[in-house]
Amino acid sequence: MVDKKKKSKLKTRWNWLKSIIAIVISLFFFAPFYIILSLSFKSRADRTSYWLFPENPTFDAYAYALDKGDIWLAICNTLIVTVFSVVLVLVLGSIAAYPLARHKTRMNKLILSAFVGVMMVPPLSVLVPIYRELVMMGGINTFWGIILVTVTYSLPTSVFMFTNFIGGIPKELDEAALIDGCSQFMIFPRIILPNMAPVISSVLILTGVSIWNDYSFQLYVLQRPKLRTITLAISSFFSEGNTNMPAAAAATVISVLPLAIIYLCLQKYFVKGSMDSAVK
Repeated sequence: MVDKKKKSKLKTRWNWLKSIIAIVISLFFFAPFYIILSLSFKSRADRTSYWLFPENPTFDAYAYALDKGDIWLAICNTLIVTVFSVVLVLVLGSIAAYPLARHKTRMNKLILSAFVGVMMVPPLSVLVPIYRELVMMGGINTFWGIILVTVTYSLPTSVFMFTNFIGGIPKELDEAALIDGCSQFMIFPRIILPNMAPVISSVLILTGVSIWNDYSFQLYVLQRPKLRTITLAISSFFSEGNTNMPAAAAATVISVLPLAIIYLCLQKYFVKGSMDSAVK
C-alpha cells in the first residue's frame, strides 16, 4: 500500500511538472503573436512597451496597411504564386514518389538520396545561379519565374514525404487491383491516391507556408511594385527614414489569418501525415 501511495504521489507530481512545462513552452511561443497583435492596435506615435496592450486600441494601422501598403494586391499576388506552386508540387511530387516507393532499385534509392541531399541545401546558396538562369530565360518580374523556382526547390521535400508514405501502403492492394482488371496506370489514381489524404495535407501545409513566407527568392525575382507579395509588402514599411511598426504588425496579422484558418481545418490530417511520412 505504501509503495502504491508513493507511486501515485510521484505520478501526480510528474503530471503537474509536465503541465507547468507545457504552459511555459506555450507562453514562449505565444509571446511573439501577442506582441504583434498588441502592436497592430497602437498608434504610430505610441512609444510604450510592446508588452503593454494599448489603453485606447485603434484600427489606424490596419487602415494604413490596406490603403497605402497595397496589402490586398500583395495577398492576391501571393495567392497566385502559392496556389499554382502547391498544386504543381502535389501533382509532380506524388507522381514521382509512386515508382520510387514501389520499385526499390539501386537507381531509385540513389535518386531518393539525391532528393534528400537537395533538401539540405540553403536557399541563399543557390540564389545567384538561379537568378542568372532566370535572367537568361526572361523569368524576372514574372509569376511563372517565381513559380518555377519555388516548385523546383519545394519538390524534394514533397517527394521524400510521399515516398515514405506510399512505402507504408501494402503492395497487396496493387496486386488485388490488377487481378480485378485495373490497369497498371490506373492503380495510382484509383487505389493509392485516395489513401494519401493525410500526407497530402501535410505537404500542402508545409509547402504552402514555406512559399507564403518566402522572402529571398521573391525579393530578387519579383522586383516590380505591382508584383509585390505579402512579405515584400511588409518589408516596405521598414526604411531608414520612414518606419511604421504598427502598420507592419497589422499587415502581418492580416497575412497570418489565411494560413491559420487552413491549418485549423487540416491539423488532424497534418499531424497524422507528418508522423506516417517520418516513421514509415
